[in-house]
Amino acid sequence: MTIKLDGKQTAADIKAHLAERVARLKEQGIEPGLGTLLVGHDAGSVKYVAGKHADCAEIGIRSIKHELPEDVTFDDIAAVVRDMNADPACTGYIVQLPLPKGIDENAIIDLIDPAKDADGMHPYNLGELVLHVKGDITTPLPCTPRGVIELLGAYDIDLNGKEVCVLGRGITIGRTIGLMLTRRAVNATVTLCHTGTKDVADHMRRADVIVAAMGSAGFVKPDMIKDGAILLDVGVSRVFDEEAGRWRVKGDVDKACYDKAYAYSPNPGGVGPMTRAMLLANVVEMAERQLG
Repeated sequence: MTIKLDGKQTAADIKAHLAERVARLKEQGIEPGLGTLLVGHDAGSVKYVAGKHADCAEIGIRSIKHELPEDVTFDDIAAVVRDMNADPACTGYIVQLPLPKGIDENAIIDLIDPAKDADGMHPYNLGELVLHVKGDITTPLPCTPRGVIELLGAYDIDLNGKEVCVLGRGITIGRTIGLMLTRRAVNATVTLCHTGTKDVADHMRRADVIVAAMGSAGFVKPDMIKDGAILLDVGVSRVFDEEAGRWRVKGDVDKACYDKAYAYSPNPGGVGPMTRAMLLANVVEMAERQLG
């Protein structure tokens, strides 16, 4: 019977454990704080940031909210970033992307204190991930790849020796998950496919695991996967539902694939909740490192 990788339940279990760790930190005089910087009023970004602060309330982390209007300058944003770097109440923080047109996002990310990089996407932290093929990593990890690995681990799915096909080369997961999957602790073999890949379906049919992160609704079809494949659906598209008369979130994996798979993560309800849980985990770990 096909296994549904329930990200909502797994994330809830992780958050319950994190709440216990936060309580122990507070007993020792440390209150973790998550900061967010939201620029403009993009509907998706507003909802996502609100969700992060709801998660904070759930596990006892302090919320630190910064908001700026759409028409701010680079210097305005940089000033808030520097304030959060200096704020001892802010254990870790994120700058919500995308930023307004004309703002150099990479330059803003470069200004983040790597020790407070809750997303795990600062160049220094990514560099540490590149360098540490084995052993423990004491810098923040990218949330979405970490969420994928934690979700599989919750269902005792071992990736040692598995062939993993990653679809999409975006920085959020496509370009970073290979760094984590090929560490000795996981020990998978990774093929990264993108718009320049010839015969993507051929790569997919050979894969034990497919991580679909293209943002192309229903791209992965049953004839593109082998029997018993494990499917991680990370892509997000908004598709208009004619029957319901409203927009819905749809993933990259066609639901017709589920019967052929060994396991799959639904979308929504799979990797998304895990990403948010890993953001909290990064912040709690940052606070724990303050205790040595």
